[in-house]
Amino acid sequence: MKKFFLSRMRKTLLLVFIMLVGCLTAFSQQKKQLRLITTDFTDHNENEIPGAIVLIGNVQFEHDGANIYGKKIYFFQKEQYVKVFDARIIQGDTVTMTSTYAEYNGIQKLAFATGNVKLQSPNSILTTDTIYYNRNIQEAYYNSNGTIVSGENVLKSKSGRYNALDKKFIFRNNVVLTNPKAKIETNHLDYYESSGHAYVFGASNIYNKDGQHIYTENGFYDTKNDVGRLTKNSIISYQNRTIKGDILYTDKSRNYASATNNVVITDTVNKMVATGHFAELFKAKDSIVITKKALLKTMVEKDSMFLHAKKLVVTGPEGKRIAKGYNDARIFKSDMSAKCDSIFSDQYAGITKLIRKPVIWSQGSQITGDIIYLVADTLTQKMDSIKVLNNAFIIQKDTIGTGYNQMKGVNLFGKFKNNKLSQVDLIKNTESIYYMYNDKSELIGIDKSVCSKISLFIEDNKIQEVFKYVNPDGYSYPEKDLPENARKLKNFKWRGDEEIKTLEDIFPKEELELDEKIKKESIKAVSADQKPMKVREETLNQNAADPKKNSKTKNKK
Repeated sequence: MKKFFLSRMRKTLLLVFIMLVGCLTAFSQQKKQLRLITTDFTDHNENEIPGAIVLIGNVQFEHDGANIYGKKIYFFQKEQYVKVFDARIIQGDTVTMTSTYAEYNGIQKLAFATGNVKLQSPNSILTTDTIYYNRNIQEAYYNSNGTIVSGENVLKSKSGRYNALDKKFIFRNNVVLTNPKAKIETNHLDYYESSGHAYVFGASNIYNKDGQHIYTENGFYDTKNDVGRLTKNSIISYQNRTIKGDILYTDKSRNYASATNNVVITDTVNKMVATGHFAELFKAKDSIVITKKALLKTMVEKDSMFLHAKKLVVTGPEGKRIAKGYNDARIFKSDMSAKCDSIFSDQYAGITKLIRKPVIWSQGSQITGDIIYLVADTLTQKMDSIKVLNNAFIIQKDTIGTGYNQMKGVNLFGKFKNNKLSQVDLIKNTESIYYMYNDKSELIGIDKSVCSKISLFIEDNKIQEVFKYVNPDGYSYPEKDLPENARKLKNFKWRGDEEIKTLEDIFPKEELELDEKIKKESIKAVSADQKPMKVREETLNQNAADPKKNSKTKNKK
């Protein structure tokens, strides 16, 4: 029994010893030592610098995959610390750092370099005066103005970080990125050297070589492909035109840009403002396409005219703009409004064409026909005339009674005076119904007639005079003698309930509802999109890369 107990104890002690040796071995492996590879001369005399071995010539140390070279090195063996002159530190094939002077702490794996510092990675070269490098997280930090060359990109900033794992630079303060295509100015830029992707946060400006200027407070820019995405307080400006929106996208290779949600496009030369919730801009064609509550505002003399359609297209150079509206097109002006299926407007010719079921309301009159043309004086920008082709019909609600003054013909030609309809001529197969009053506003009869031409003159929104030409045939009926069903001409259709009386009326109900929906989407998207990209926890703490602040050997310099 005693032998069994002793045998059992010996086995237990042996097992503990083996475990202890294993732990010590693992610990020693974790704490790798600075290893001298080569030197031309070694001086153990501590008179030059206490506690240090002086190595001179072609000196090389190795530490955990990194090689340290210098013409002269002070080696503090106990602290596992070196001071290097004419230094070169190489970490595998990821980072090479050269400098006039450097220090390296083998216990903390921290490096410090100063004097003509150059840090080179496979895709870029950083030059600065002083760098701190933390091998634990493979991150370099500088705060002494640095310049980085990566392909065609040159980046300058007062301070910055480089993470070798992510191949990512984080620049702060007076950051400038330039390449043959663009220039970026900001105070916070994240740059990925492999992809050439740049992310800006805070007030930032991008200047393109073609004169385009972009302002944003949160954006992404692909420096290799000239593609950008901007998500906060962003504005694109070029050729007297500005574009705003919650989200802006640019593609220089295609001369293309788009804007999403709360879009505002301003053209100062052509006195035009376009709004909506989605817009596309094609620079080569000088065209804009707007949808989702699209609205185009232009100046007509000193008045604003608004054009809406489910899809608006504006093309052409300065002074020769062409605007097209498709599907449920509408016009609103202080003294006139209109509806139709499609609209075509030529700025240079001064002609606006209303197509398919057009209707115009002006000074109390409703005008309809197959096609309607509005003609403006291109010099004064005032409305000049109106032309209605086929099935022309003008209706004016009787302001005193309950009836309607009506006139119809094949075609209609009208003239404007001071932007108000003053004269109308109806041509061919004309018919009319007209309510006649005396000076006391008493109805004296209802005139119903046919002829070849009718001319009427309008003043203060009322028909003042009517003239009939070429074999007029008609009769004035006392009110009691003309039945209700005979008081309307064939194809009569009063559309007063559709009249656009305010700017808000220009939008169909479903497009008004877009605002609330997009407002909610914008708040959600912006809150998610404006968070800076996730970075390593260590990058949030500058001390992690600064051996001056966390190395107890800092006084050895």
